[in-house]
Amino acid sequence: MIIGPKKLLQLVKSKRLVEGLADRELTNPEGAGFDLRVGEIYKISGSAFLGVTHRETPEIKSKIKYQKSKSQTITIKPGEFYLATTIESVNTPLNITINFKPRTTTFRSGLFLRTGNVAPGYCGKLTFAIKNEGPIPVTLEMGCRIVHAQFEWVDGGGTQYKGQWQGGRVTTKKREKQV
Repeated sequence: MIIGPKKLLQLVKSKRLVEGLADRELTNPEGAGFDLRVGEIYKISGSAFLGVTHRETPEIKSKIKYQKSKSQTITIKPGEFYLATTIESVNTPLNITINFKPRTTTFRSGLFLRTGNVAPGYCGKLTFAIKNEGPIPVTLEMGCRIVHAQFEWVDGGGTQYKGQWQGGRVTTKKREKQV
């Protein structure tokens, strides 16, 4: 069952479910969750390896990072692919998972988000992929709302996230064994 904003705001206060939310989300959330904002954009390069027991992700380089009192933009040209992290970070308890929906203005502009789900027990910033699949360049202002997070109860509770992305890490430094 999707958790509504009233209960989410209680969990933000009592359990630090989401840290760094915009004032808009704290005072007047829209829909059935929270809108999250772009915090940092990364360009990927090199190569990747996804094996049965080991993985190595591409090299990343920060292109632009949100600064609270500074207006900054990045233009994403058709075909370009980036990784992005959120300003917000989450502290997901064992009985909650998070799923994502792109804001409609995101795909109406030609940008597609590649998202996953957040496992119970994960703590940290969130990482998404952004690709311009449209025919026009799209300019993002850092700190803009890009994705809607929906929080759901896990009936019977989940198991603790054990993955190596805990804490908001964006890439590996070398090939590493999966846990």
